[in-house]
Amino acid sequence: MESSQHNIATTDIKIKSVMTHDDNIVDFSFQKIIASIFEAAQLAGGDDRDLATRLAYNVYTFLEELYLNKVPTVDQIQDAIEKVLIEKGHARTAKAFILNRHRKNEEKKRKELITGTRGNKDNLLFSNQALTILKRRYLLKDFEGNLIETPSEMLRRVAKNVARADLLYGGNTETVQQTEDTFYHLMSDLRFLPNSPTLVNAGKKKPQLSSCVVLPIEDTMQGVFGTLREAALIHQRGSGTGFSFSRLRPKGGPVGGNLGVASGPIAFLRVYDSALETIKQGGVRPGANMAVLRVDHPDIIRFIELKRDRQSLKNFNISVAVTDRFMKAVEGDKEYYLTNPNTEKYVGRLRARDVFAMITQNAWKTGDPGLVFIDEINRKHPAKHLGEIETTNQCGEAPLLPNEGCILGSVNLNKFVGENNEVLWDDLTETVHAAVHFLDNVIDMNSYLKIDIERQTKKTRKFGLGIMGFADMLCKMKIKYDSEEGLVFAEKIMSFIKDATYAKSEELANKRGVCDAWEGSDHHRVDRKMRNISCLSIAPTGTISLLADASSGCEPLFAISYQRTVLGDTDFLYLNKAFEKVARDRGFYSPELIIKIARMGKIQDFKEIPKDVRDIFVTAQEIAPEWHIRMQSTLQKYIDNSISKTINFPRTASIKNVEEAYMLAWKSKCKGITIYRDGSYEEQVLSIGE
Repeated sequence: MESSQHNIATTDIKIKSVMTHDDNIVDFSFQKIIASIFEAAQLAGGDDRDLATRLAYNVYTFLEELYLNKVPTVDQIQDAIEKVLIEKGHARTAKAFILNRHRKNEEKKRKELITGTRGNKDNLLFSNQALTILKRRYLLKDFEGNLIETPSEMLRRVAKNVARADLLYGGNTETVQQTEDTFYHLMSDLRFLPNSPTLVNAGKKKPQLSSCVVLPIEDTMQGVFGTLREAALIHQRGSGTGFSFSRLRPKGGPVGGNLGVASGPIAFLRVYDSALETIKQGGVRPGANMAVLRVDHPDIIRFIELKRDRQSLKNFNISVAVTDRFMKAVEGDKEYYLTNPNTEKYVGRLRARDVFAMITQNAWKTGDPGLVFIDEINRKHPAKHLGEIETTNQCGEAPLLPNEGCILGSVNLNKFVGENNEVLWDDLTETVHAAVHFLDNVIDMNSYLKIDIERQTKKTRKFGLGIMGFADMLCKMKIKYDSEEGLVFAEKIMSFIKDATYAKSEELANKRGVCDAWEGSDHHRVDRKMRNISCLSIAPTGTISLLADASSGCEPLFAISYQRTVLGDTDFLYLNKAFEKVARDRGFYSPELIIKIARMGKIQDFKEIPKDVRDIFVTAQEIAPEWHIRMQSTLQKYIDNSISKTINFPRTASIKNVEEAYMLAWKSKCKGITIYRDGSYEEQVLSIGE
């Protein structure tokens, strides 16, 4: 019997409505019955859609006999499906349907337990994994640890608090409410999410909303430990910190006023690490820090080798600030000078290639140190007149001046691909404009630890609007990440976002005034009024990309299926949704295949998967380092801050591969580079095939 005989026309359906588990009335859908049966058949190893359609017709006939002129419930329809499957002799499919139904019911109950609500209204679009993270990290609790808000209430709390900044610029109750609603829908649609401190702290007393602060360390005992105290308080409030240790005199140097000798930056860095080990960011997450030392500091060798002991500096990322002069010395196999920062005198020379080899060997082994191309950072800084940048925030995407903080947030590109795989440019513009408004408001609503940080942050009003879901977008649009087409598209999408971001910052400058640092800046020189000196960063989006169910930052897919450790002891197993959809649509989906992919992580060796699909769904470790760097370099052209991106290497990568990557990143005008070779740490956040 042909399936077309049982594709019931809308006019033939006499059951018009269904009651959901939330007691809502929705339209009856014959296609959903087909989909439910076919899903169960696939789980049982079948792939006959015509048979699923015929069985759905039997289910509908049964329902019509019982519920004509009535409104059946979802449970009653599911009971009917079970009954028909069993009576028609499809026991394996019936069993799969029952198990799948049970699993979905358990998921529903789990959501209710997390949020304390019945149904999904207050859960919004968040997945089960996202709800687990929200419960443990973001949702407000009482003194006994009981949840006192839902995800919807959390986003409303954030939107309400951030929208209030409009009152500072002539807003009234009505316009502020409109802004609040805009911000709420911006986040609840998962088109944009701000950094975690904003989600956690907005609306609280003295809310610290910025993601990161760079703190200066002066070469005095008061300077060193005064900064450590400030860092501890910033971590306690929920943000990360970046430091340059380059101003500290080297180990063994004389200390004025007594007969002692200097401990050096490495000793003080260890003190910082030990002290900050005990600080949890508002009880939410362990602290994150960046330590930078200039390559011409006399203690640079000790710094490079800091993480050879895998137990050392667990709370710090470390990067060497390399100069153009040093990199040219590496190229020409020349020596370069070391300078004592206390006396500003040359104190020795080193062969550049030897130092570079030590950097790359340690990075190959442990992932650290990364490189910060400090001359490129300062060359491209729009506010050069304010002084030199010496370091970045904890992940490297925000090079900042001393005492400067930065607000971060990311647009979820996954949400801007239409049904015909086209970019929804108008929707993207609207979202970017709302996000810029949001982030500028956060700067005003933020609570600052000290007046120096508030003054410097508001002087430049920097924020970092970035992206997540970039790899998801490429997959949906059938564009290979490591291809010329991928680079062209990256340039198109990022230049568009930059233009939209700058346009909104200019609009805010006209309404609210330019930032204090504008005069004398690069923007001033080209007569472009700007509310914000710099506006764009691409952050790693570790947790917020999980909340948005999107790929991280600008990274390629880590794996088609992988295990992720979150919050220290919770593992989540993922199957990429875009791949799952393609597999089902193209007819090669099977439970057996998915299990095999979960063991491997990648799909290139599975010949049963069409080649065009394997080409698109390429993973980070399958992409050659030069393509990683070319992508980062392409995006960097439109990012006025910086990019946090990891160049993933397979276990088999050589030290020479790392050397080539670091050199290419410098020549490609990147502002920094971090690499990670799979397996170089026993405990890693992302694991393939587990």
